[in-house]
Amino acid sequence: MDETLLRGLTPSVLAVLVRRGADFAAAEDAVQDALVEAVRVWPDDPPRDAKGWLVTVAWRKFLDATRSDTARRRREERVEEEPVPGPASDRDDTLQLYFLCAHPSLTPSSAVALTLRAVGGLTTRQIARAYLVPEATMAQRISRAKRTVAGVRFDQPGDVATVLRVLYLVFNEGYSGDVDLAAEAIRLTRQLAAAIDHPEVAGLLALMLLHHARRASRTAPDGSLVPLAEQDRGRWDTAAIAEGVRILQGALARDRLGEFQAQAAIAALHADAPTAEETDWVQIVEWYDELARLTDSPVVRLNRAVAVGEADGPRAGLAALAAIDDTLPRHAAAAAYLHERAGDPATAARLYAEAAHKAPNLAERDYLTRQAARLNSRSRH
Repeated sequence: MDETLLRGLTPSVLAVLVRRGADFAAAEDAVQDALVEAVRVWPDDPPRDAKGWLVTVAWRKFLDATRSDTARRRREERVEEEPVPGPASDRDDTLQLYFLCAHPSLTPSSAVALTLRAVGGLTTRQIARAYLVPEATMAQRISRAKRTVAGVRFDQPGDVATVLRVLYLVFNEGYSGDVDLAAEAIRLTRQLAAAIDHPEVAGLLALMLLHHARRASRTAPDGSLVPLAEQDRGRWDTAAIAEGVRILQGALARDRLGEFQAQAAIAALHADAPTAEETDWVQIVEWYDELARLTDSPVVRLNRAVAVGEADGPRAGLAALAAIDDTLPRHAAAAAYLHERAGDPATAARLYAEAAHKAPNLAERDYLTRQAARLNSRSRH
């Protein structure tokens, strides 16, 4: 059973049901039921047309659920609308579905959460971690969003900003999380950039390409995390970097700066440095200042504090970090790094151990644990 194939077909099948008149919540339930049926049936009897099979089964599941809640006449009308099994269109509806989920009846945060769950394939826990909120809070937000759009006609697509936010979070989860969605996020952002002349769409595409260019060097053969300063820059994808820089330059020339362009500028400065020691940290701090002005994000301020520590020394970085809530994810890791550079290995070891305990994934936890062990071992000798 090819789970990647099933995950890839899900958005298109869901879009077909929505276009045929199913409300979003019922359509999502029907598609999930069809996927369960596929897992049961396909190993012994694989279909010739996987998408057509899923559309047919999902529509039947939707009709079965509808029959229990509607009058006999309406049930009969729905049955007559059942599509005849056969080849389905190869049209890719995924990006359209992103826009439909960003419905005007939802707040941007709810639209993002719903789309990540229903279309992006992320778990509620992964979405909650991206938003820095408890999992229970995010579960309630998604449930409210489903209730809001239940019965709503999906003929009013949402705005570009919400769709960009979804694509950004899907890429981040695919780039550093448990589910590999980065390539799909890049593909959809390319589609969007081809369809819409918008500097922030270009900025997001540039950002994705510049980060993705480093992917081969981010982990060692054993799966352990390799920090940016220690990565083999010879393994970076120079073609992707060149494309990302070219797209970014075109976007910045429009003089309509947005957060994705600012993030891409920071990534480009890292990509442009032949070695970690030659990184232009002063300019990176300036871009973080722009990004903080645009977003007022605590995560941005945290990253800025680390950049300040590189540009002006670790004591300056720790001073900037002191103004940031120490419960913020990765705060302890940043503090540990800066304390080690400031010549305080004991405090750094303690903070690395604390950061490892809070790490969001196994690779990061292992890396931070090794850092703590390295400093503790050094102090014993």
